[in-house]
Amino acid sequence: MKANIFDIQRSSFVDGDGARTTVFFKGCNLRCKWCHNPEGLKWEGELLYYKDKCVDCKKCLSACPNNQKSCTLCGKCALLCPMDAREICGQEYTVKELMEIIKRDKDYYVSSGGGVTLSGGECMLKADFVKELLWECQVNGINTAIDTAGNVPWESFERVLDCTDTFLYDIKCVNPELHIKGTGVNNRLILENLHRLSMLGKDITVRVPVIGGFNDTEEEITEIAGLLKKEAITRAELLPYHNMGKHKYEALGLDECEYYTPSKEQMNLFNRIIKGDLI
Repeated sequence: MKANIFDIQRSSFVDGDGARTTVFFKGCNLRCKWCHNPEGLKWEGELLYYKDKCVDCKKCLSACPNNQKSCTLCGKCALLCPMDAREICGQEYTVKELMEIIKRDKDYYVSSGGGVTLSGGECMLKADFVKELLWECQVNGINTAIDTAGNVPWESFERVLDCTDTFLYDIKCVNPELHIKGTGVNNRLILENLHRLSMLGKDITVRVPVIGGFNDTEEEITEIAGLLKKEAITRAELLPYHNMGKHKYEALGLDECEYYTPSKEQMNLFNRIIKGDLI
């Protein structure tokens, strides 16, 4: 069994407690217009081309077995490019291969209270692989977390409940019409799965991307605060939108929607709302 992975970030401090290794799975069933990892949307591997890095040396052309008329993701152009203007995104790994990487930093996990976080894309679309990987982590004494948008059948969660220490659960908004507008899907299943996890007493941190021009209103944040209270969830993170993924859209030949970063004043207000000062 293998999974297509588009990034492995070691020594991450933003995907759960302590120092962590975050494994990013390719493939997602949401289409959030602000996604900062667009290279994780498709299941298959992709070639990213950064035009601003290219010096037109033609080494990629000479390396390509198809004269750049079609791409088989052989990686020869990326290997020979002196400016890293071409990049193959997506590599298949077995659980054993990933564990070899993960275990390199076990001492850091232990000393910092960290561990491993599986993200994406949407890692829960590969629930069987995720279960096997997380069990191997726990057998080796490594803390485990899943970063998910929750838009998968409950049966997928059931597969991983016993081997996941923490769920980092993305909530974009409560309003279903707004959710469809921003992500392309209804949030009914997402909210149902969150409720079930909460009822089981699972450790949950809700993560809310605050997107200027989408959900950056007192009304939406207040609804999310109400959801947290209803589900008895006490840990939440508000993550202000950033456009650091813009160059990836260009490299993939995709159009990026225009959103903006909420102001510090807005974020301060929203954090007070989430903490319950104003509700």
